Amino acid sequence: MSSDTSNTRNRILKSVLEQLQASQEKGVRMADIAKRAGISRQALYLHFSTRAELLIETTYYVDRLKGSDKRLAPSRAAETGIERLNAFIEAWGNYIPDIYHVAKALLAMGDTDDAANQAWSKRMSDMKEGCAAAINALDADKVLSSDYAPDQATDVLWTMLSVRNWEHLIIECGWPQEDYVQMLKTIAHKIFVKKQTA
Repeated sequence: MSSDTSNTRNRILKSVLEQLQASQEKGVRMADIAKRAGISRQALYLHFSTRAELLIETTYYVDRLKGSDKRLAPSRAAETGIERLNAFIEAWGNYIPDIYHVAKALLAMGDTDDAANQAWSKRMSDMKEGCAAAINALDADKVLSSDYAPDQATDVLWTMLSVRNWEHLIIECGWPQEDYVQMLKTIAHKIFVKKQTA
Protein backbone atom coordinates (compact mmCIF):
# COMPACT_ATOMS: atom_id res chain seq x y z
CA MET A 1 0.00 0.00 0.00
CA SER A 2 1.46 3.35 -1.04
CA SER A 3 2.06 6.12 1.46
CA ASP A 4 -0.59 8.29 -0.22
CA THR A 5 -3.16 5.49 -0.04
CA SER A 6 -2.33 4.82 3.61
CA ASN A 7 -2.58 8.52 4.45
CA THR A 8 -5.94 8.80 2.70
CA ARG A 9 -7.29 5.72 4.50
CA ASN A 10 -6.18 7.12 7.85
CA ARG A 11 -7.79 10.47 7.03
CA ILE A 12 -11.03 8.66 6.18
CA LEU A 13 -10.94 6.62 9.38
CA LYS A 14 -10.18 9.71 11.44
CA SER A 15 -13.18 11.38 9.81
CA VAL A 16 -15.45 8.44 10.66
CA LEU A 17 -14.27 8.50 14.27
CA GLU A 18 -14.94 12.23 14.52
CA GLN A 19 -18.37 11.77 12.95
CA LEU A 20 -19.27 8.93 15.32
CA GLN A 21 -18.22 10.96 18.34
CA ALA A 22 -20.17 14.00 17.13
CA SER A 23 -23.34 12.35 15.85
CA GLN A 24 -23.88 9.49 18.33
CA GLU A 25 -27.13 7.74 17.36
CA LYS A 26 -27.79 9.97 14.32
CA GLY A 27 -25.76 7.76 12.02
CA VAL A 28 -22.84 8.10 9.66
CA ARG A 29 -23.41 8.63 5.93
CA MET A 30 -20.76 7.91 3.33
CA ALA A 31 -21.33 11.33 1.73
CA ASP A 32 -20.68 13.07 5.06
CA ILE A 33 -17.50 11.05 5.63
CA ALA A 34 -16.21 11.81 2.14
CA LYS A 35 -16.86 15.53 2.63
CA ARG A 36 -15.17 15.55 6.04
CA ALA A 37 -12.16 13.65 4.63
CA GLY A 38 -11.89 16.03 1.65
CA ILE A 39 -12.44 13.38 -1.03
CA SER A 40 -15.21 12.41 -3.42
CA ARG A 41 -17.75 9.76 -2.50
CA GLN A 42 -16.45 7.65 -5.39
CA ALA A 43 -12.92 7.87 -3.99
CA LEU A 44 -14.20 6.78 -0.60
CA TYR A 45 -15.69 3.64 -2.14
CA LEU A 46 -12.32 2.84 -3.74
CA HIS A 47 -10.89 2.51 -0.22
CA PHE A 48 -13.91 0.93 1.50
CA SER A 49 -16.44 -0.86 -0.68
CA THR A 50 -19.21 -0.91 1.96
CA ARG A 51 -20.23 1.08 5.04
CA ALA A 52 -19.91 -2.10 7.10
CA GLU A 53 -16.29 -2.53 6.00
CA LEU A 54 -15.62 1.13 6.80
CA LEU A 55 -17.17 0.96 10.27
CA ILE A 56 -15.43 -2.34 11.11
CA GLU A 57 -12.09 -0.88 10.04
CA THR A 58 -12.81 2.20 12.17
CA THR A 59 -13.05 0.01 15.28
CA TYR A 60 -9.58 -1.37 14.48
CA TYR A 61 -8.33 2.16 13.85
CA VAL A 62 -9.49 3.07 17.36
CA ASP A 63 -7.65 -0.01 18.68
CA ARG A 64 -4.46 1.20 17.04
CA LEU A 65 -4.90 4.74 18.39
CA LYS A 66 -5.59 3.48 21.92
CA GLY A 67 -2.87 0.82 21.93
CA SER A 68 -5.04 -2.22 22.46
CA ASP A 69 -2.24 -4.68 21.63
CA LYS A 70 -0.01 -3.17 24.31
CA ARG A 71 -2.87 -3.30 26.82
CA LEU A 72 -3.52 -6.97 26.06
CA ALA A 73 0.16 -7.98 26.17
CA PRO A 74 0.14 -8.90 29.89
CA SER A 75 -2.85 -11.18 29.35
CA ARG A 76 -1.24 -12.88 26.35
CA ALA A 77 2.03 -13.33 28.25
CA ALA A 78 0.44 -14.61 31.47
CA GLU A 79 1.90 -17.87 32.77
CA THR A 80 -1.21 -19.13 34.55
CA GLY A 81 -4.90 -19.14 33.82
CA ILE A 82 -5.69 -17.01 36.85
CA GLU A 83 -3.10 -14.42 35.80
CA ARG A 84 -4.55 -14.39 32.30
CA LEU A 85 -8.10 -13.95 33.58
CA ASN A 86 -7.09 -11.04 35.82
CA ALA A 87 -5.02 -9.36 33.13
CA PHE A 88 -7.73 -9.68 30.50
CA ILE A 89 -10.40 -8.24 32.79
CA GLU A 90 -8.11 -5.33 33.66
CA ALA A 91 -7.22 -4.70 30.01
CA TRP A 92 -10.76 -4.78 28.65
CA GLY A 93 -12.41 -3.19 31.69
CA ASN A 94 -10.04 -0.23 31.54
CA TYR A 95 -10.32 -0.02 27.74
CA ILE A 96 -14.08 0.52 27.72
CA PRO A 97 -13.88 4.18 28.87
CA ASP A 98 -11.58 4.93 25.92
CA ILE A 99 -13.94 3.45 23.32
CA TYR A 100 -17.24 4.25 25.00
CA HIS A 101 -18.34 7.06 22.68
CA VAL A 102 -17.68 4.95 19.58
CA ALA A 103 -19.33 1.94 21.19
CA LYS A 104 -22.36 3.98 22.24
CA ALA A 105 -22.78 5.36 18.72
CA LEU A 106 -22.56 1.95 17.06
CA LEU A 107 -24.92 0.39 19.60
CA ALA A 108 -27.46 3.18 19.16
CA MET A 109 -27.25 2.96 15.37
CA GLY A 110 -27.29 -0.84 15.35
CA ASP A 111 -31.03 -1.24 15.81
CA THR A 112 -31.75 0.35 12.45
CA ASP A 113 -28.37 0.30 10.69
CA ASP A 114 -27.08 -3.09 9.56
CA ALA A 115 -23.58 -1.80 8.83
CA ALA A 116 -23.22 -0.42 12.36
CA ASN A 117 -24.60 -3.65 13.78
CA GLN A 118 -22.07 -5.68 11.75
CA ALA A 119 -19.21 -3.47 12.90
CA TRP A 120 -20.09 -3.78 16.58
CA SER A 121 -20.83 -7.51 16.31
CA LYS A 122 -17.42 -8.09 14.71
CA ARG A 123 -15.70 -6.12 17.47
CA MET A 124 -17.53 -8.06 20.18
CA SER A 125 -16.72 -11.35 18.47
CA ASP A 126 -13.04 -10.41 18.64
CA MET A 127 -13.40 -9.52 22.32
CA LYS A 128 -15.10 -12.86 22.96
CA GLU A 129 -11.97 -14.60 21.66
CA GLY A 130 -10.05 -12.93 24.49
CA CYS A 131 -12.62 -14.21 26.99
CA ALA A 132 -12.27 -17.71 25.54
CA ALA A 133 -8.48 -17.57 25.82
CA ALA A 134 -8.73 -16.65 29.52
CA ILE A 135 -11.27 -19.38 30.26
CA ASN A 136 -9.34 -21.99 28.27
CA ALA A 137 -6.21 -21.08 30.22
CA LEU A 138 -8.09 -21.77 33.47
CA ASP A 139 -9.29 -25.06 32.02
CA ALA A 140 -5.76 -26.03 30.93
CA ASP A 141 -4.54 -25.37 34.48
CA LYS A 142 -7.41 -27.53 35.78
CA VAL A 143 -8.73 -24.69 37.91
CA LEU A 144 -11.91 -23.94 35.95
CA SER A 145 -14.97 -24.57 38.10
CA SER A 146 -16.74 -27.81 37.26
CA ASP A 147 -20.00 -25.84 37.26
CA TYR A 148 -19.25 -24.64 33.73
CA ALA A 149 -18.14 -26.07 30.44
CA PRO A 150 -15.51 -23.76 28.87
CA ASP A 151 -17.91 -22.48 26.21
CA GLN A 152 -20.53 -21.64 28.84
CA ALA A 153 -17.97 -19.89 31.03
CA THR A 154 -16.81 -17.90 27.99
CA ASP A 155 -20.36 -16.77 27.29
CA VAL A 156 -20.85 -15.66 30.90
CA LEU A 157 -17.53 -13.77 31.05
CA TRP A 158 -18.28 -12.12 27.71
CA THR A 159 -21.64 -10.96 29.05
CA MET A 160 -20.12 -9.71 32.31
CA LEU A 161 -17.65 -7.56 30.35
CA SER A 162 -20.24 -5.96 28.05
CA VAL A 163 -20.17 -2.23 27.45
CA ARG A 164 -23.81 -2.03 28.52
CA ASN A 165 -22.93 -3.46 31.96
CA TRP A 166 -20.05 -0.98 32.29
CA GLU A 167 -22.46 1.80 31.34
CA HIS A 168 -24.99 0.75 33.99
CA LEU A 169 -22.43 0.61 36.79
CA ILE A 170 -20.19 3.55 35.86
CA ILE A 171 -22.54 6.03 34.17
CA GLU A 172 -25.85 5.24 35.83
CA CYS A 173 -24.76 4.00 39.28
CA GLY A 174 -21.69 6.22 39.60
CA TRP A 175 -19.16 3.50 40.46
CA PRO A 176 -15.49 4.46 40.39
CA GLN A 177 -13.63 2.76 37.52
CA GLU A 178 -11.23 1.02 39.94
CA ASP A 179 -14.14 -0.49 41.88
CA TYR A 180 -15.72 -1.74 38.68
CA VAL A 181 -12.58 -3.60 37.58
CA GLN A 182 -11.96 -5.03 41.05
CA MET A 183 -15.57 -6.18 41.33
CA LEU A 184 -15.36 -7.96 37.99
CA LYS A 185 -12.21 -9.78 39.02
CA THR A 186 -13.72 -10.78 42.37
CA ILE A 187 -16.93 -12.08 40.79
CA ALA A 188 -15.02 -13.85 38.01
CA HIS A 189 -12.92 -15.69 40.58
CA LYS A 190 -15.99 -16.74 42.54
CA ILE A 191 -17.77 -17.96 39.44
CA PHE A 192 -15.00 -19.50 37.33
CA VAL A 193 -12.11 -20.55 39.61
CA LYS A 194 -12.40 -23.91 41.29
CA LYS A 195 -12.48 -23.65 45.06
CA GLN A 196 -9.34 -25.06 46.61
CA THR A 197 -9.79 -27.81 49.18
CA ALA A 198 -7.53 -27.95 52.19
